[in-house]
Amino acid sequence: MSDEPKGKETPPAQRPRSPRVPVNFTVELEGRSAADEPFQVQAEAVRVSRGGATLITEAEVSTGALVRLTPPFGRALEAEVNGVWKDEADGRQRIGVRLLDPNGWFAE
Repeated sequence: MSDEPKGKETPPAQRPRSPRVPVNFTVELEGRSAADEPFQVQAEAVRVSRGGATLITEAEVSTGALVRLTPPFGRALEAEVNGVWKDEADGRQRIGVRLLDPNGWFAE
């Protein structure tokens, strides 16, 4: 018998801490590109959790970059990019962000 997990399980360090909800709304995304150039673009939020989101954007950002998200509701939120990838299904770039305020989207 083996103690190895069966199937494709997400390693505990990468497992989401709170449920992710599919959404579809536009956010203003501001920050500095991988080339250290300032940018301000529209991005599409496609999944959110209490403390983060997945966005579709063409902004060239690097993991670890600090960005500001402004949703159509509430106030601007500071975040850190914790992943950048291209979706194989549609070829569009996604970024994962972690909101820096512990209250996340519900911060006042």
